[in-house]
Amino acid sequence: MSNLPLTPELIVSAYCRGVFPMADEITSEIGWYSPDPRAIFPLDAFHVPRSLAKTIRQGVFEIRFDSAFEEVMRACAAREETWISEEIVGAYVALHRHGLAHSVEAYRDGELVGGLYGVALGGAFMGESMFSRATDASKVCLVALVERLRERDFRLLDSQLPTEHLSRFGQIVVPRKVYLRQLAAALRLDRRFR
Repeated sequence: MSNLPLTPELIVSAYCRGVFPMADEITSEIGWYSPDPRAIFPLDAFHVPRSLAKTIRQGVFEIRFDSAFEEVMRACAAREETWISEEIVGAYVALHRHGLAHSVEAYRDGELVGGLYGVALGGAFMGESMFSRATDASKVCLVALVERLRERDFRLLDSQLPTEHLSRFGQIVVPRKVYLRQLAAALRLDRRFR
C-alpha cells in the first residue's frame, strides 16, 4: 500500500481492515499501521472527570461540528513531531468533502481553541488527532463526540494507540482480533454522523 497514492478510497479500504496511515515526520513517507493491542473507548463506559463536567456545565466553549475541518487538521499537525503530512491533510480533506471525515470544534469568543477529527464508517468512528489552545478545549470536544456517537447509536470509537491522557476517560486496549470483530460488526450498521 505504501507506493499507492493516498486516496479517500484507499484510506476507507484500509480502515475497513483495521489499518490506518501515518506519515514519517522526516521523510513524509506514508506508513500503514494496525497495532496489537488496539486502543478503543467503550461508548457505554466513557468517563467524564468531575472537573471537566463542571467546565461543560458552565458553557465555557461553544461546540460545533464540521465547521472548520481543515483548520482543525492543520492545528493538530502544528507541533514539533507530527505524522500529519500535507498528503494526509489533502486526503482527509477529500474524505471530509465525501461526508466521511468529521471534526468537532471548541470555540471561545468566536476563536477556534480546540478540536479533533476522525472518520465515520458505518457504526464506527476512527479518531485521528486532537489539539488544544485552551485548557480542556480538546477534552470538551471528546465528550461532545461521544455524546454524538451515542445519540446516533454508533458502536465503536477507535482511538488507535493507548495514551495515559486518554485512559482517564475510560480508554482501554483490546487484542487486535477482538478489535477486528467489533469493527466488522460496526461496519455493517447504517449510521449517520451528521
